[in-house]
Amino acid sequence: MTEPRHFIEIADWTSGRLRRLLDLAGRVRDGAFADRPLEGRTVAMIFQKPSTRTRVSTEVGVAQLGGHALMISELDSQMGRGESISDTARVLSRYVDAILIRSSGHERAVEFARHATIPVVNGLTDLVHPCQVMADLLTVVEEFGPDPSRLRVAWVGDGNNMANSWLNAALRFGFSLRLACPPGYEPDPRILARAASSQVELVRDPERAAEDAHVVTTDVWASMGDEGEEEKRAAAFAGYRVDELLMARAHPEAIFLHCLPAHRGQEVAPEVIDGPRSRIFREAENRLHIIKALLLDLIR
Repeated sequence: MTEPRHFIEIADWTSGRLRRLLDLAGRVRDGAFADRPLEGRTVAMIFQKPSTRTRVSTEVGVAQLGGHALMISELDSQMGRGESISDTARVLSRYVDAILIRSSGHERAVEFARHATIPVVNGLTDLVHPCQVMADLLTVVEEFGPDPSRLRVAWVGDGNNMANSWLNAALRFGFSLRLACPPGYEPDPRILARAASSQVELVRDPERAAEDAHVVTTDVWASMGDEGEEEKRAAAFAGYRVDELLMARAHPEAIFLHCLPAHRGQEVAPEVIDGPRSRIFREAENRLHIIKALLLDLIR
């Protein structure tokens, strides 16, 4: 089986390749590849959504590897005037060495990958956020060792693109995952069904999800695009805040993760996100190491 030239969903890659990616990211973090292996290479970054971590980690990562990152806004390009994704992908494939896309619609990333002859990396879509969850997993293996399959992870809150990517990760890495989501806010049914053969459980009670978990993680209640539902979501998620009482249900060595940005006092208590169990800033740093490892893997 030919390994994919793109990184669109975690589940697209084999377990072995994903584990090698984490190992490579660890070596990047520890100072390998000072010889600037992407010298003379260019990565195009196409952004439909605002970004801090994805944009900065990619620009800095490409520069540190010796390459050049080119920011392309849809509004400032012919895509904003209706040029097709297929034409754009084919043209960019003749100019640059890889494309990172951050888009509302998942199908846009899939279509870029379908037509591009260079690697395409999904920097975020409304369906999945694979680079972030790989950075989360790098944080987890730094904390607990190289084999995450023995661990228990608790997701608390919205069944959004982060929850979907944790499901994909559980499928490939084999760890136990409990997701506590309120009715009507479950993960994507296709992704949930695909992960059903692994140690995955969807529950309503956050306390049950957090029981003896090594990792407790969450996200904002209203993601980008959901801002008009803030009041409705605040009511639905009122019992899904990660606070010290919930963390007390977790494993004694449990850590807390959040992809950021965070709303302290809503999905997470300040005492948790700013407390001793929080690893949010190491997690954010690991975005840099993961994107560098991905580009090293994909650009040949």
